[in-house]
Amino acid sequence: MTLFEELSWRGLVSQVTHPELGGLLEKERLTLYCGFDPTANSLHIGSLVQIMGLAHFQRAGHTPIALMGGATGMIGDPSGKTEERQLVTPDIIQRNVVGCEIQLRQFLDFAGKNAAIIVNNADWFKNVRLVTFLREIGKHFSVNVMLARESVRARLEDREHGISYTEFSYQLLQAYDYLQLYDEYHCRLQTGGSDQWGNIVAGMDLTRRLRPEASTFGLTLPLVTKSDGSKFGKTESGNIWLDAEKTSPYTFYQFWINTADTDAVQYLKYFTFLPQKEIGALAQQVEEAPQQRAAQKALAMEVTRMVHGETALAEAVKASQAMFGGDLSGLSEDALEDIFSEVPSTELPKSDLSGDRLLIDVLDQCEIVKSKGEAKRLIKNGGLYLNNVRVEAEDAKLTEQSLCTGNIAVIRTGKKNYHLLKFT
Repeated sequence: MTLFEELSWRGLVSQVTHPELGGLLEKERLTLYCGFDPTANSLHIGSLVQIMGLAHFQRAGHTPIALMGGATGMIGDPSGKTEERQLVTPDIIQRNVVGCEIQLRQFLDFAGKNAAIIVNNADWFKNVRLVTFLREIGKHFSVNVMLARESVRARLEDREHGISYTEFSYQLLQAYDYLQLYDEYHCRLQTGGSDQWGNIVAGMDLTRRLRPEASTFGLTLPLVTKSDGSKFGKTESGNIWLDAEKTSPYTFYQFWINTADTDAVQYLKYFTFLPQKEIGALAQQVEEAPQQRAAQKALAMEVTRMVHGETALAEAVKASQAMFGGDLSGLSEDALEDIFSEVPSTELPKSDLSGDRLLIDVLDQCEIVKSKGEAKRLIKNGGLYLNNVRVEAEDAKLTEQSLCTGNIAVIRTGKKNYHLLKFT
């Protein structure tokens, strides 16, 4: 397949400004860019579609530019927002830029003849003077057209929030980015989410007006949603981040494992480089044996490996198996806390590990069992586990060796009733 056919088959083409772009991509090697506003010190999986788009272009021989919005991030893009963003300080913006740049380097190749480039629009906006900008750039923008943009019109119709002049001016700044990148790198294609269509067209129009010789293009990728209409990448605890400190590899892996059957195949197309034949085989398994969750397992493994690496993937898989009676040895305390975050727990003094106390006495005290008699019956029937190892003796004692990590013992009754004992 050609690059455009590949992107189309994967569902990664939402809108394109010129129907001839697909053919041009086969004839010429273009430089393209996609912008990322540093609203946090980590990107989240909502940004992953745009990153995958750049990676597909680079694999096909084109040169990708990742534009960090060190300046535009100070303003805030109103696209898709129902109210004004909270402005943050330059120091926070710079910290966020650094964090996002580190992550982008995981996905793009910065060596070779079409090496990726990272730029920061703060580098050129810091030298722009307001009056000069209004004279040379602002005069090319029609307020009538700007007001008609969906991102602006929706806010104007909301009398409670409205839109500030600050956010209204955002599209001028983003358009200027396109002009700057055309001048500096002969960049002729901008990609972005489908909510960026108006900004992309504005940049093309500005470049055409000021550089009549330029032929520029735009392509948008879809904003991903779940099949039930809910927001992709959001959980009850918040965003799913690419930073392991903000979203652990285990939680990240679990997000993908829990993908609905109706979404799994499409997400394989969006978020992996697996070939069409392999994804087709997984789609067939979803139809014929959905209980095996083959597509979800492949999705979780591919994306976790790509974002967090092979070692973190192996730990995430092991942690996932722990919930179903798998081996707990070697898992860190943080991992245990993560795995069993929704499991009831009881704090006990470290002195209880002296070896004087029977395990069944502690279980009774903590109300993990209704009585010592029930604990004995569980042991007799093979239904009581300490750190996922079956307890065989009624007189088993609680000792330092009972701990799975330095401070935690994991109790399981039956197949999946867990309780943590935390010793302090």
